[in-house]
Amino acid sequence: MTGPTRRILVVEDEPVINGAVTDRLTAEGYDVAQAYDGPAAVRAFEEQGPDLVVLDVMLPGFDGHEVCRRIQAVRPVPVLMLTARDDETDILVGLGVGADDYMTKPFRMRELVARVAALLRRVDRAAQLAGSGTDGVTDLGDLRIDGGARRVWAAGEEVHLTPTEFDLLVCLAAEAGTVLTRERLLADVWGWPGASGTRTVDSHVKALRAKIGSDRVRTVHGVGYALETGAR
Repeated sequence: MTGPTRRILVVEDEPVINGAVTDRLTAEGYDVAQAYDGPAAVRAFEEQGPDLVVLDVMLPGFDGHEVCRRIQAVRPVPVLMLTARDDETDILVGLGVGADDYMTKPFRMRELVARVAALLRRVDRAAQLAGSGTDGVTDLGDLRIDGGARRVWAAGEEVHLTPTEFDLLVCLAAEAGTVLTRERLLADVWGWPGASGTRTVDSHVKALRAKIGSDRVRTVHGVGYALETGAR
């Protein structure tokens, strides 16, 4: 790794999993803090100021969704959620409270490291754009996207998106009206060229639709998605 050491908070109540994730991320050069329940996770977040949180859904005290809601209210931070249930509703709840990505247990440690790195790259890219002074405002009907400020308005109301949701929207808006395949979105938004995590794309599109309006993103079955160009 180059540049300042990044701090990651690992929140997982199972000591073996917590320890394994912590050891692997430490070996990758990250500074890692740990927590084992909901209240401790919020305290550690406030005390440690992590750059990213790896967060299990099922926790003692209060669950990962509540942890995510509370920490995002303190300071926006990328969150990678871990869930034992391959349940779309559970995943969408996590995305709805501010998680950027999720992984279903059991998972490969190499994939977790790759997703952590991809999330941090997106944060870096967002900071560079915000500091560049570039306007980057796009108007698509009554949808406005300010790339530099990373802000979005739908029908005149500001919409609060997670970093991943924002990047997904920008990617679709860059070729508005054109159908982008799930594989293309995985490569451009998540930084996973050649990956096959199409359900990840589908879940994030559903979360994005819930915030900007369900009819703004068109599904082309078996292919991908397109952002509509006209006003609703």
